[in-house]
Amino acid sequence: MTATHTLDWTDQLVDQMDRHWTGQLRPRLEGMTDDEYHFSPAPDERTWDVRPRGTSRAPMQGGAGDHTIDFEFPEPAPAPLTTIAWRIGHLVVGVLGARWHSHFGGPPHDYMTHTYAGDAAGGLAQLDLTYAAWMNGVRGLDAEALARPIGEAEGPWAEYPMAALVLHINREVIHHGAEMCLLRDVYAHTH
Repeated sequence: MTATHTLDWTDQLVDQMDRHWTGQLRPRLEGMTDDEYHFSPAPDERTWDVRPRGTSRAPMQGGAGDHTIDFEFPEPAPAPLTTIAWRIGHLVVGVLGARWHSHFGGPPHDYMTHTYAGDAAGGLAQLDLTYAAWMNGVRGLDAEALARPIGEAEGPWAEYPMAALVLHINREVIHHGAEMCLLRDVYAHTH
């Protein structure tokens, strides 16, 4: 006898990310101080961060508010070490926010006009907002929507299916989240 089961890919994609977010990443970021948010074990000149406007020495800075994010294009090799603040800014703008905008009608998110949070509470609030918005959009995708090409917003990957983008975003959040947790561990063992 052969059992048949219809696999719900939306549930699988959402479950993968939500398990990581609620069971690992988000609890590990609770109680983060502003010092941890901006901590780097590398010298300041080898670190990219979110800094008060006018204090960065990075070749490029983005941001519309009182704080800017450091970057350079093309990225140097080796790239500077990035703080938790920088990684949260990247997830909020370039990973979750831009895709929330492009695929689910959220507000525009780009590195040059975003208002970056200078403190841990503000950064986590932005992260929570964009994560929830992206995931709400993903929850609304059915099998047909997951198979549809993602379109021009994704540049050279326009013909890839939406499922490929969701998997990519999952990997990005897991990857950068692990880096943030490691930085918290390094901070805890050196301060």
